[in-house]
Amino acid sequence: MRHLYLHVPFCQRRCSYCDFSIAVRKRIPAREYVDVVLRELSLLGVTDPGRKPGDTAAVRLDTIYLGGGTPSLLPPDAISALLTSLRDAFHVTSSRDDVEITLEANPEDVKPESAAAWRLAGVNRVSLGAQSFDDGVLQWMHRSHDATRVGDAVRVLRAAGVDNISLDLIFALPAELRRDWTRDLDLACSLHPAHLSLYGLTVEERTPLARWISRGAASRPDEERYAEEYLYAHERLARDGYRFYEVSNAERDGYRSRHNSAYWSGRAYLGLGPAAHSFDGRVRRWNLGAWESYRRAVAAGLPTVEAEEVLTEEQRELEGLYLALRTDAGLPLAALCRPLPPSAARWVEQGWAEVSEERLVCTPEGWLRLDALIRDLTGAGRAV
Repeated sequence: MRHLYLHVPFCQRRCSYCDFSIAVRKRIPAREYVDVVLRELSLLGVTDPGRKPGDTAAVRLDTIYLGGGTPSLLPPDAISALLTSLRDAFHVTSSRDDVEITLEANPEDVKPESAAAWRLAGVNRVSLGAQSFDDGVLQWMHRSHDATRVGDAVRVLRAAGVDNISLDLIFALPAELRRDWTRDLDLACSLHPAHLSLYGLTVEERTPLARWISRGAASRPDEERYAEEYLYAHERLARDGYRFYEVSNAERDGYRSRHNSAYWSGRAYLGLGPAAHSFDGRVRRWNLGAWESYRRAVAAGLPTVEAEEVLTEEQRELEGLYLALRTDAGLPLAALCRPLPPSAARWVEQGWAEVSEERLVCTPEGWLRLDALIRDLTGAGRAV
C-alpha cells in the first residue's frame, strides 16, 4: 500500500455547505488522536486477514495525506509525532521529500512557527481552504478567516520552505451573494499557487445550507451559473499557465497531486481515522464515522470498519472508465470498440471530447456532462 490517508475529524465550527464526518471541538484531543490512529495501524493484522500485526516492512510509501476536518488544528508537535511514527512503521528511509506529505490547512492556522514546524516534520505540500476572497461570502460559508488571511498564509508557507501550495475555491454560489468569480480567480492567480482545486457548490442533506434553502433563506445553485463559471475558470487559469488534469483540479509546472492522482488511477490506498476509506483494488472499506465510536472501537481492539463493498468485475470496469475520463489522460481507444462507438463519435462531433494519441479525452464541456456521457457510452441510460 503506497498511499496513506489520515482523516483528522476536528473542526471548531461546521461550514454552511459541509456534510463531512467531523467532530466540532473547542479543545482538540490531539495526543489521544495520534495514539488512537497509530493503534489502529497496529491492529490492521486483526482486521486484514493474512496480515500480521504491524507487518508493514514490504510497504513503500509514496504519499501521505492529512485531510479532514481541519488537520491544521493539531498542534505542530502532534503532527510531528504522527509523521515520525508513520515513517518508522513503514520503514521510510528515503529523503523526506521523496514522500509527498500533504496537510489540509485553514488560512488562520498558518503562522510562522507552525509552518516551520510542519516543514521540519516533513510536510511538503499544503492545501489551503481559501474558498473565496470575498469577506461577505466567507461569513456566509461560516469560514473563520477573512480574505487577507489567504495571501498571508501563502507568504508564510513559502517563507517556511513550502512551495507546493494548493488553493481550494468554491464556485456556483447563490446569485444573491453577488460573488465576483472573476475577481476571485484573479486574486487566486496573483498568489501563484502551484495547484488549484475548484468545487461547484452542492446541497447536501442535514447541512445549514440545506436548511436555509428549505425555508427560503437561500436559493439553490443554478446549473447555468455552474456551467458558465466552470468554463470561465478553464479559460482564465489557462492564461496563467494552469492545466486542468482532472475535472476539478489544475496544476502549473508539473505540481499535480500525487496522492489524489492515485485515487483517479484506481490504485490501492489505506485510510486511517474515523470515516476514512481504504481500497485494495477490489474491496472498498470505510471506518466508523463518529470520532467517539471509532475511538472506543480502537481502544477495545475491535474492528474499526463500519462497512465494505466488494466490487464486481463489471463495477470495476465501469469505475475504471469513469475515472479515466475524469482526467486529462482520458481513455485508451483500445478499451473501446473500433471504430469509435456512435455515442463517443457524437461526443467528438459536439465538442465534448477529442481523440488525441489514441485516447478519448473529454473537453471542459464534456466534463460538465460526464455522468451523462458515461451512461451514454455504456448504454445505462438515455443518450445525451
